[in-house]
Amino acid sequence: MFSKLPAKICVTMPTFIPKSIDRTKLYSIFGEITPLSINKEVNVWSPNQSHTLVRELLEEPMLVATIQTGHEYLRSVNCLNEDRIWTSGETCGMKSFDAEGSLLQTIKTRSEYWPRDIAVDSNGDLLYCDSVIGTVYKVKNGPSEELIRLLGWRPSQLCVSYSGDLIVSVTSVDEIHSKVIRYSGSTEKQTVQFDDNGNHLYSGYGCIKYITENKNHDICVADCGAEAIVVVNQVGKLQFRYAGHPSVTKKYRFLPHGITTDSQSRILTADFDNHCIHILDKKGQFLRYIDSCDLNYPFGLCVDKNDNLFVCEHFNGNVQKIKYSI
Repeated sequence: MFSKLPAKICVTMPTFIPKSIDRTKLYSIFGEITPLSINKEVNVWSPNQSHTLVRELLEEPMLVATIQTGHEYLRSVNCLNEDRIWTSGETCGMKSFDAEGSLLQTIKTRSEYWPRDIAVDSNGDLLYCDSVIGTVYKVKNGPSEELIRLLGWRPSQLCVSYSGDLIVSVTSVDEIHSKVIRYSGSTEKQTVQFDDNGNHLYSGYGCIKYITENKNHDICVADCGAEAIVVVNQVGKLQFRYAGHPSVTKKYRFLPHGITTDSQSRILTADFDNHCIHILDKKGQFLRYIDSCDLNYPFGLCVDKNDNLFVCEHFNGNVQKIKYSI
């Protein structure tokens, strides 16, 4: 019936033919898994370790002490520790007081001109700048020692950084330009003067430029001539400008004088004509005023390690100690 039978289909299943594996090449392509390891880590606490406590702003800041310095035109205050402050005004004598307001020490400037600003270094030595002869001095166990001498520039204000560097705001002798210089000892390390577009960061005209370094190493300048707080980062790049906060109760222009920062990296600056303090966060956002302590023409500022604020009152010569956080 059939002349030809259908073709028979034979199916051969595929088979895997292994080859030897070069483990070195395999590891280079895929990497390898290390074996499980369990180690015991011993934690050692050091009393020198810094632990930042979270300190919230008080709803109502409190005036806790008044120190009568006797300075004529009080300008600057600096904390040596929680029990002692240094102050200076428009006289040649720099005065140190304890927490109760007792006078502990008076040091006269070397030139007998009044110091433009003062600071305290990590060793507790007093620093001050003489803008008339363009010099920064250190007082260490006796007479003033010349630390820095500027040519063509005059030191205006100064601060000591967290790393121990000295940061100085300076103005040209013709009072047209200003800049910030960082020193390690007497050696210049950094100059900050222009933004990324080549524009001057700071005003000229010899205006007050109090300066401080924040915990994040930003350099904060209260530029009275520009009516602004100018903040640059550690390498000198502009981060922000703060030109005051709109308020129906503040009648006068924002003329920042003193500036300081606290343990929370908040920025505090003195609003001279409006008799108050502005508190900003580290990014320049306004947080609140301190305007309930009857401040009178606030000038220089500093905070101690417990975030107590010390405020110079320019004309009456008082330092007001204010508790504003907890």
